[in-house]
Amino acid sequence: MTQDSHPGGDWLERCWRPFVEKHPERQDHFLTAGGLPIGPMQAHDLNEPGAGEFPFTRGIHPSMYRGRLWTMRQYAGYSSPTETNARFRYLLEKGQTGLSVAFDLPTQIGYDSDAPASLGEVGRVGVPINTIDDLDLLLDSIPIDSVSISMTINSTAPILLALLVALAKRRGVDPKKLRGTFQNDILKEFIARGTQRFPVEPSMRLVVDVIEYCQQEVPSFYPISISGYHIREAGSTAAQEIAFTLADGIAYMEACKNRGLDLVAVGRRLSFFFNSHNQLFEEIAKFRAARRMWANICRSRFGLTDEKACQLRFHSQTGGSTLQAMEPSNNVVRVTIQAIAAILGGTQSLHTNGWDEALSLPSEEAASLALRTQQIIAKESGIPDSVDPLGGSPFIEELTDGIEKEALSLIEDIDERGGMIHAIRDGFARRAIEDSAYRAQLDQDSGVSTPVGVERDGEIPDAPFSVDPAVEAMRKSSLEKHRENRDNDLVQNHLVKIEEAARGEVNMIPVMINALESGCTLGEICSTLTGVFGEFQDHG
Repeated sequence: MTQDSHPGGDWLERCWRPFVEKHPERQDHFLTAGGLPIGPMQAHDLNEPGAGEFPFTRGIHPSMYRGRLWTMRQYAGYSSPTETNARFRYLLEKGQTGLSVAFDLPTQIGYDSDAPASLGEVGRVGVPINTIDDLDLLLDSIPIDSVSISMTINSTAPILLALLVALAKRRGVDPKKLRGTFQNDILKEFIARGTQRFPVEPSMRLVVDVIEYCQQEVPSFYPISISGYHIREAGSTAAQEIAFTLADGIAYMEACKNRGLDLVAVGRRLSFFFNSHNQLFEEIAKFRAARRMWANICRSRFGLTDEKACQLRFHSQTGGSTLQAMEPSNNVVRVTIQAIAAILGGTQSLHTNGWDEALSLPSEEAASLALRTQQIIAKESGIPDSVDPLGGSPFIEELTDGIEKEALSLIEDIDERGGMIHAIRDGFARRAIEDSAYRAQLDQDSGVSTPVGVERDGEIPDAPFSVDPAVEAMRKSSLEKHRENRDNDLVQNHLVKIEEAARGEVNMIPVMINALESGCTLGEICSTLTGVFGEFQDHG
């Protein structure tokens, strides 16, 4: 079959041929191992739009990975900024194409490493960042104007944005050259994760502050990554994952509209973050359904006609909750299946988990193998050579429709409750996730869905990595020296300005930048904000 007679010929004229004209070197590049040509689509439904066309069921780019591979963005962070920097540089040398920062719990919630609430948690699940000097060490010898940086941070996202801009100024880098993503998705913390510090309303204000500031001053950054990953990790189904995530997205869009922001500009810089689990075809269908749903939501609810503003761009990560401590080497297979699901589903960037993450933070060897997994799929499997390999499959199309129908029904329930913020307050979303998690655990315990390798009792291997207990003491010492060497009167003046800004309605980011440049710490800023906003109290 020639490309001219391909059933997707109309799509080829509209989307593929312009791409080939721009990149002629791509036209004849794609062949099977046996020398057979691979067309841009091997299956295409004449009654459906192609990849790159609204509502983007088949992908957001006409060429998908034929034009550019997904970003391989491995998540890392532990112990200290210096040690994490060494891991980042190791991964970049191995071919990683973007950084993804994991922060420890005190940093996520807004406590300095020497705070009583931080005891025992410093550097345990990520890197501690208290000051601009910490961030400078974390990104030492890394060109922040050319390497894309993703930060998984929510309650303290405004402070990390301010730190990054302050660091750019220190290094003489134009903030407009900074690229990357802030998670900045506080609503899923209330639903599924629990690192929220402030009540819902001021938390939403800070989310929009980040979006507004990035829109004006850091335009190449994605200021929010609306996350279904943690919703799925908490036990949701695939349909619940995308329903609650897109409902969060609706709430953020409404908040931006109320602020008076340009929704086209907002929509063009929104991104999403999804989980990828073991059920290969369900996961692929989930990603396709999410793209279509979001495109239609942007057009019907918010009147967006700009197609790029309606595109659902997403990062994905393989499922941490699926990893098993028993026979942990089996996790290599699980991660590979999940990575293939994300790629066949059209992800824009991907993190693959280390096989030993059910035991501890990943070892260097496991982190390297996780990255190699992506590289082998990219270079040896042939999967990226077709735009939408499973498009047109009756099974995939029917499964996509089914997940969309279930997810839309959940969004309708949320709408009837007054929107996602009300659904958070009345516990609807959390109860639904807990019910699904309970049913899944019953199935596992009964043997219906017990993972391979854990059907019998056995020994769990020793953890390959542990955080040195001395790290916490070193971090406390570093903070003590920092406070001794700064102008503490100047710091207090800036904290007063933060309090005044919090009591008003101005965007908080510029005043935070000034405060951090003067030597203020993350914990001091959060403590000041708590004095104005209060602290979230979970009453179940």
